[in-house]
Amino acid sequence: MNLQIAIVGLPNVGKSTLFNALTKSQAAQAANYPFCTIDPNVGVVEVPDDRLQALAKITNPKKIIPAIVEFVDVAGLVKGASQGEGLGNQFLSHIRECHAVAQVVRHFKEKDITHVHDSVDPKRDREIIESELILADLQTLEKRMIKSAGDARSGAKEKVTYHALLERIKPLLEAGKWISTLEWTEEEREMLRDLHLITMKPLMYIVNVSENEIATINENELRTQLELPAGATVIPISAKVEADLIAFSDEEAQDYLKELGLKETGLRHVIREAYDLLGLQTYFTAGEIEVRAWTVRKGAKAPEAAGVIHTDFEKGFIKAEVISCKDFVECEGEAKAREKGVLRIEGKEYIVKDGDVMHFRFAN
Repeated sequence: MNLQIAIVGLPNVGKSTLFNALTKSQAAQAANYPFCTIDPNVGVVEVPDDRLQALAKITNPKKIIPAIVEFVDVAGLVKGASQGEGLGNQFLSHIRECHAVAQVVRHFKEKDITHVHDSVDPKRDREIIESELILADLQTLEKRMIKSAGDARSGAKEKVTYHALLERIKPLLEAGKWISTLEWTEEEREMLRDLHLITMKPLMYIVNVSENEIATINENELRTQLELPAGATVIPISAKVEADLIAFSDEEAQDYLKELGLKETGLRHVIREAYDLLGLQTYFTAGEIEVRAWTVRKGAKAPEAAGVIHTDFEKGFIKAEVISCKDFVECEGEAKAREKGVLRIEGKEYIVKDGDVMHFRFAN
């Protein structure tokens, strides 16, 4: 599964600059005026994972295939987007197709870069974007409720249950709540899936700060400024720094980050937080042909992980040979891991762990 993240925000908050930096491209036109991004730009990014190289040193494969994240740069939204203002309705649909939403909030105070509201106010800007996305969902919900109310009159249990669920959600949206932060059962999530509600998606905040602030900025302080709860995912990033890194070699990039007092790039931070938000993890397959990273949800059992490779693997699953990445590297491969007894044979009930190196056996 490819993780797809929608990058949203007001015009001129640094979305396109950040997108270009994250995807090491110039796919999005970064310009000093609203609506410079006319179509959603999709950038495919390799997930940084040092374990891939460690595995490859041992198996010497023909190719190394990392996991993939897709970033979707959505045109700048404005107040009234849910009513079609700016380029609103056209782009709300692009957000609905993504797995998570990353809202970019402007914190830097560069006078030469205009602000659509003529002043930098992170809290106000956050509230404008969230209000528009919530209103868009409310419209979707109200349209569906007209039909579900009629269906519920039939007395059919599942239709009555469905309409009651929608009635439960409506006051939450009217109160301005992002409903993914509430507890929902898997059954309820499945019932709501075809509505493609934006507010059912995990939300993270990328706060675009100046390069002078990035090493010292305090995430808790930013949460306070944005008036966010303690558990909200807030990632300070300098889009300017990320853009500068494009031109550097790996060694130069590490030196530059060290100069700034940073341990990692914004890209690594964003992807790590996105995986955590969505409850995802990585397992590997390793051999002479390829070393490959696969994305699977936390809590997935072995057959489900096999199905990520091919549905036939899940249907015909027999068992899995499993070695932790750490043991695989320390034993310098499968043969010695088998000798030492750290290669395990697991069945259908095995819960996959992050970093597992797996080989599946299945019946055709």
